[in-house]
Amino acid sequence: MHARRVLRLIGLLVFFVGLSMALALLVSVIYQEPSTWDLAASMVITCVAGLLIFLGTKGEEVSHLSHRDGVAIVTLGWFVAGAVGALPFLLSGSIDSFTDAYFESVSGFTTTGASILSDIEKLPKGLLMWRSIIQWLGGMGIIVLSIAILPFLGIGGMQLYKAEIPSPVVDKLRPRISDTAKVLWKVYILITVLQILLLLGGGMSLFDSVCHTFCTMPTGGFSPKNKSVAHYNSPYFDGVIIVFMLLAAINFSLHYRLLTGGEVGIFGKDPECRVFLGFVGILTLLVTLDIYGSVYPSLTEAFRYAAFQVSSMITTTGFVTADYDTWPSFSRCLLIFSMFLGGMAGSTGGGIKTVRLMVMAKHAYQEVFRIIHPHAVRAVKLGGKPVAVDILSSIWGFFFLYMTIYVISVLILAALGLDPISAFSAVAACIFNVGPGLGSVGPTQNFLAVPFLGKWVLIIGMILGRLEIYTVIVLFMPEYWRK
Repeated sequence: MHARRVLRLIGLLVFFVGLSMALALLVSVIYQEPSTWDLAASMVITCVAGLLIFLGTKGEEVSHLSHRDGVAIVTLGWFVAGAVGALPFLLSGSIDSFTDAYFESVSGFTTTGASILSDIEKLPKGLLMWRSIIQWLGGMGIIVLSIAILPFLGIGGMQLYKAEIPSPVVDKLRPRISDTAKVLWKVYILITVLQILLLLGGGMSLFDSVCHTFCTMPTGGFSPKNKSVAHYNSPYFDGVIIVFMLLAAINFSLHYRLLTGGEVGIFGKDPECRVFLGFVGILTLLVTLDIYGSVYPSLTEAFRYAAFQVSSMITTTGFVTADYDTWPSFSRCLLIFSMFLGGMAGSTGGGIKTVRLMVMAKHAYQEVFRIIHPHAVRAVKLGGKPVAVDILSSIWGFFFLYMTIYVISVLILAALGLDPISAFSAVAACIFNVGPGLGSVGPTQNFLAVPFLGKWVLIIGMILGRLEIYTVIVLFMPEYWRK
């Protein structure tokens, strides 16, 4: 690893995060808030710090990055982004503890949506906008955005891209990875603008429309309202947000092909998309039947709330329209199960991802088939194409690490005093980047009461979940530091 090269690019990343505070600062100025100066100070400190790091490593060649460089930049970059993102909360006094401010910031950047705030609506508009901005940036990836806007990363950009979007198979939509990054961001921005317009058309204010859209597209779930989307009690807003949560959890390469090739049926042709939407449909039906009569007297009402919460959980967005912690046990179990599933590879959704589940299921079936026909030679296929052995090994290794880290984290939280349901769901909500869980961290609660050590366990879990385990863990392997 080239330390100066890594520091140079992290300096640029810090500078960019500082610049991104401009919109929050503008909102604060428009509303003439006292926190305006705190946002301005945060922006200046972050930009200056980024420039000093960048200029202090002047002369370091960054046009070529090794795989080790890419891993270090991405992992350290996300930890550093969380630190500078916490500045506005700390300087304004809205959050007085560094751990709590860092938790809120990392939850934003990783698009988790878990919050320590008890009264969100007390925050100044500028800080509410900042919470939304960091989620929007984190959705597509702050490193991917850097690749798109910094042309000289064109050569080594693939190492950063693969480290930040560690899907089983990395989609390159264009020959140059910088062009792929630009394409992804253009699609991301286009869908963002469309959702803002639709929410405005339904009567939502411009500020609320932007905040909710900035937290829908990254499947983040931060809301400027204490009751989340339930604040509006609007079937129209529920419907719009459901559609865009699902769009955000679908592989963005499919959106690109739909927009450029006009293939209307492309979602139906893609096997992963069919399975993902199938999960959404089946889970929605099961939850609807379970809460119909027992919670909601109307079938239409039961379907509305079931569809929203299933979509919110399976896409790992975390918006809330109902206190599902009071729903029957079967529905709550299905919602927790939805957290594990997650969205598609190449989307902003978290979780294990549909494609991995498909490959593991096919591989498990193949092993059972082999017991019956020991001499048969059959490859695991996805979409008619054989899955490479190294990808298959990577998926099983990923699953093992995910579940091991999950179990250890749950045991730590339980040892710190959380009840089993709260510990189980808190770790699931953070490592799968969902946000709200059950029990003491349920939809009407927050993470403030989680002990100090527990918050740091969850912070690490959020970053591990966002970068999908390997990218972070490899940095702590002794072999990584050996030449």
